[in-house]
Amino acid sequence: MAIRAVLFDLDGTLVQTRVASWELFAETNRAFALGIDTREQFFALFEENFYLALAKLCRDEATLAGVKEHFLGLLRTRYAPPLIPGIADVVRALAGRFTLVVLSSNTIETIRTVLTTAGLAHCFAHVFSGDVEPDKAASMRRFLADAGYRLGRHCLPAYDEGGDGYEESEDVVLVTDTVGDVREAARAGVRALGVAWGMHREADLREAGAERVALWPQELSAWILAESNGRAAGPCACTPASACSAECGPPSDSAAALARAAAAVRRERRRDGVERDRARPVIRERTNDHQLDDQLLTTLKRLRKGNYS
Repeated sequence: MAIRAVLFDLDGTLVQTRVASWELFAETNRAFALGIDTREQFFALFEENFYLALAKLCRDEATLAGVKEHFLGLLRTRYAPPLIPGIADVVRALAGRFTLVVLSSNTIETIRTVLTTAGLAHCFAHVFSGDVEPDKAASMRRFLADAGYRLGRHCLPAYDEGGDGYEESEDVVLVTDTVGDVREAARAGVRALGVAWGMHREADLREAGAERVALWPQELSAWILAESNGRAAGPCACTPASACSAECGPPSDSAAALARAAAAVRRERRRDGVERDRARPVIRERTNDHQLDDQLLTTLKRLRKGNYS
């Protein structure tokens, strides 16, 4: 069978979570005395379904509800991890050929924030979040059962209504960093690929049933594309230079120009700060700051129009 759809876990697969998620959970642990006092103990919770593991730590349903509300609230308001280096290019390489999905224990708000900040939101056709459905196997079965999920979304707001989707569960693969996800994929009859840069070790992912475990993000696109049987790209292959790059994020030249413009303004402000230390009148300081703000605004408008000179 040729792969037609790719389900990506978020935390530890698409974004760096080994520090970011543990630091937030440590606050929940202290607030509820859960006994999860090390990062390794936290990672071990993901050897099964995370929410089932949480339930075992709580004395009753009320405590569990409080723990979930506390931790998910921290994720919604303070979780902003960077992408795994190179993973954005993998997503863009696959988005024109496959239906891409996020399958995560995280909240829908957090997923939206992470993907829109990274410029990848429209590369994904669907999102299954843990606050809506904690059981990932159930989400995978729903994805397989509903033909409407077969339509891809090639980094544009509209869905590819002419897409042919997939036929069998073997056409779908989950990419994840945790043993628990690999086991849930097996329950749903979905294939699994592991990644070695997240919570769990390569050997443990393989033992749980992962077909392969990537050491580098680029291996994922190589493996998946090799199984595509020459599957043609959709209207947008979502490379950085493609026509949809405005939807997926600013092209590198624009980003570099924006960074240079911002740096120039910062340097000018630092120079101006030195002059203010030499007893420049307050009214003059405010006027100059406004001039610099106007200068930055003018520069940004020029960049948006495509003038990077």
